[in-house]
Amino acid sequence: MDAEPSASGAAYRALSMPFYMENLLRQLGAIRERGAFYLTCAGDLPPASIATEDIAGTAAGLLTDLSWTGQENLPVFGPDRLTPDGMAEVISQELGRPVAYRRTGIDDYASLLRSQGTGDQAVKDLTEAFAAQDHGIYDADWATAEPTPTDFRTWCRHVLKPAVDARTSYRGGGRG
Repeated sequence: MDAEPSASGAAYRALSMPFYMENLLRQLGAIRERGAFYLTCAGDLPPASIATEDIAGTAAGLLTDLSWTGQENLPVFGPDRLTPDGMAEVISQELGRPVAYRRTGIDDYASLLRSQGTGDQAVKDLTEAFAAQDHGIYDADWATAEPTPTDFRTWCRHVLKPAVDARTSYRGGGRG
C-alpha cells in the first residue's frame, strides 16, 4: 500500500506497527472459559506490541505537524518486551486468576480467526505478521524506536479486564 505514495515523490509518512494488544480481545472467551490465550509465537520470544490508542496518538501528532518533508517509515512500538509467557503472567495478575499462554500452529491460529469471523485478508495479514515476528522482523526497528506510552499492564487494566468482566464479545473501541 505504500508503494504508490512513495513512488509519487510526495511528502509521505507511514506507520509501521507490530501486534496490536487489542488482538487479544478476540480471545475473550478462551481467556474467560479456559484461562488461556493462543498465539503462534514461541513463549520465550517477546513479540513487539502496540496499543491502538498509541497508534492513534502517534498518527494525530504526525498529521498536525506540517513542518516535515520527505518520506519516512515510522516504527511504532509499546514500551514492553514481554514474552507471551510474561504477558500471561501480567494478565493473570490483572484479572486475579490464572491465565496461561498456549502456543498454536499458524494453521490452527488461522482456523481460530476464521471461526471468529475474521476475513481472509485479515487472517493472511495476521498469520504473516506472527511468522515474521518469530524471525525478528521488528528487532532493528524496535531497538531504535521511541516507545509509546501504553504498557501492557496498563492496557490489561484499562481494556482487557473490563472486557473480560463485561462478559460480552469485543466489538471494537478503546478505553472510552
